Amino acid sequence: MLRSTFTPFFSTLPAKPRLPKPLPRTIFRASTQCPPSVRQNASLSMPAPIFPPPTSAYVHLPFCRKRCHYCDFTIIALGSASNQPEDDPRMVNYVQLLCREINATKAGEKTYPPLETVFFGGGTPSLVPPKLVSSILDTLRLKFGMSSDAEISMEMDPGTFDAKKMKEMMELGVNRVSLGVQAFQEELLKSCGRAHGLKEVYEAIEIVGSCGVENWSMDLISSLPHQSPEMWEETLRLTVEARPPHVSVYDLQVEQGTKFGTLYTPGEFPLPSETRAAEFYRMASRMLSDAGYEHYEISSYGKSGYHCKHNLTYWKNKPFYGFGLGSASHVGGVRFSRPKKMKEYNGYVENLENGLVDWGESNHIDAKDMATDVVMLSLRTSRGLDLKSFGATYGSSLVLSLCEVYKPYVESGHVVFLDEQRRAMAVNEEDIEKSLAYIRLSDPDGFLLSNDLISLAFAVVAP
Repeated sequence: MLRSTFTPFFSTLPAKPRLPKPLPRTIFRASTQCPPSVRQNASLSMPAPIFPPPTSAYVHLPFCRKRCHYCDFTIIALGSASNQPEDDPRMVNYVQLLCREINATKAGEKTYPPLETVFFGGGTPSLVPPKLVSSILDTLRLKFGMSSDAEISMEMDPGTFDAKKMKEMMELGVNRVSLGVQAFQEELLKSCGRAHGLKEVYEAIEIVGSCGVENWSMDLISSLPHQSPEMWEETLRLTVEARPPHVSVYDLQVEQGTKFGTLYTPGEFPLPSETRAAEFYRMASRMLSDAGYEHYEISSYGKSGYHCKHNLTYWKNKPFYGFGLGSASHVGGVRFSRPKKMKEYNGYVENLENGLVDWGESNHIDAKDMATDVVMLSLRTSRGLDLKSFGATYGSSLVLSLCEVYKPYVESGHVVFLDEQRRAMAVNEEDIEKSLAYIRLSDPDGFLLSNDLISLAFAVVAP
């Protein structure tokens, strides 16, 4: 089921609530020493890879008014007040430390290509005063440069911004908003511990529209406690009526250490059963597809031209910078995360400035690690796995093995074989060798079984 599908190893990065489950097989290493590659497996035979420098940056702003009942992310709770002081020392000191980290970052290049995407995640980044956001963007521009058409996204929660603040953010260059609505029922918002109510949801939607934000996403959560199919259908219907160009739909995960983790057991009342969770997923796929959204990634739906460019960096396995408390980077073939506690993060930045941290290009990049990452990330998307590119890099025999393991699932309708024109193909040995170009999971049934289906690929690539 979806609630046990894979989330990428950079699960601290994309928009809240970062569901489904994290990959069990991938571990970030927060260290002041040069980290090894993410996993240690026997190498496939392949040429030494060449890694381009990143053109995307994730910036973690951890501040929230309070912790939601499902949240186990790296945050700093500020209190329930809607507006924080412009000079809150917790924010000022953190942003200064963050800018120091950016300035001290090295990637083994004398020149850096300009950034094409920046994503402010959290936490609730919209709590941060525009002048502090400005200092971060100025630091990024001076360090790396910024493309004139860069996508600059910010997570914003209802009740944490008004039209004035929205316009100020837009003047700074923020041109994409990820609005954390989660549900359209007052009782569900309260039961989640959200700091906003339904009134703030509608106010936020009005502000986004009146300020002329063309590129924005609405984030929703399914499988909440006491959530009925009627509630979920209403949430989806009202979402479509709000006309966001992008929608993210996440299935609730009950994590240890959260309030939900102490109250509930997954699959037991008042949480929906696995069958009901799958019904919610199918409902979202059907209603959003009927409304003209492309289901381009397991949890992501977008109108034409509005797929999130920053998140596509992750799905395409491209390198990216991560800055801030608990954030993660993928640079030079190495994945590396920062400490999740402020004291340790402060020490990390000091060590970085003193040249004691080296997370640049590794001397040993494991081919099996790379291959499994490509398979997992590609199969999360509607485009699927490009077999010609994959075979050219990792070998045609590996492609044939993947085709063989997926044949029964093509027949069951969970996996789709596609030719160069992206037309579905039947399972035929001769046609597969001649014409097969892509493997993708079907929508919604294949996506619902993505955990098991991707695990099958792992067993082939890294037995």
